Amino acid sequence: MIYDGTAAPDADVPRTGGVPLAPEGFTWPVCGDYCGGPMQFFAHLPVEDGVLSVFVCQNDPGACELWDATSGANRVLLFPHAGLVPVVVPEKGVTLLPAVSAITTRVVTLEPEEDDGDDLPRDTYDLARSGWEREPGERFGKQREVLGSLGGSPSYLDDDRLPGCPSCSGTTEFAAHLEEGIDRQTAMNLGGQLGYVFVCRPCSEGAFLTD
Repeated sequence: MIYDGTAAPDADVPRTGGVPLAPEGFTWPVCGDYCGGPMQFFAHLPVEDGVLSVFVCQNDPGACELWDATSGANRVLLFPHAGLVPVVVPEKGVTLLPAVSAITTRVVTLEPEEDDGDDLPRDTYDLARSGWEREPGERFGKQREVLGSLGGSPSYLDDDRLPGCPSCSGTTEFAAHLEEGIDRQTAMNLGGQLGYVFVCRPCSEGAFLTD
């Protein structure tokens, strides 16, 4: 997922920031950890079977354990494509990112000679980010333009951190990596770490953590 300029706050396109699109009657999620305030909307990610909406608490960074999938300080919801409308943003709390970043997706081709010679296999997401960095073009070569990836497997995440569904306690599927953002002024505060999005499709919700 690559930074593609800005987008309207309520655009139904892949993006970070802006306002969430949700079915009528949606209630903005609140932090279930320390602060109890409304969470910050992070990402709108259309996928094949719906739209993933990612929320993370930013009201008091460090107090609420946004990095823990079970803390209650983050939430992932899967909405159907049809019938989504912009939701009313709570008046209090840290609820929106300072900017909207549109996302385009690219498949990065990895050549065999790109291996660094290490006997250990390199992580595919790391290889893709490095491959994008070396692509030709005026705007290429800026690795910070990589905003994450869709599908595949979770990079560098130990098996004991793979979360279960918050509703049914069943197994979740890995859905996306999310980077903090294009620059420090407008990025999500993930403590310099990589975000992981998981989803339980039968329950239409999932989990988020950082590592």
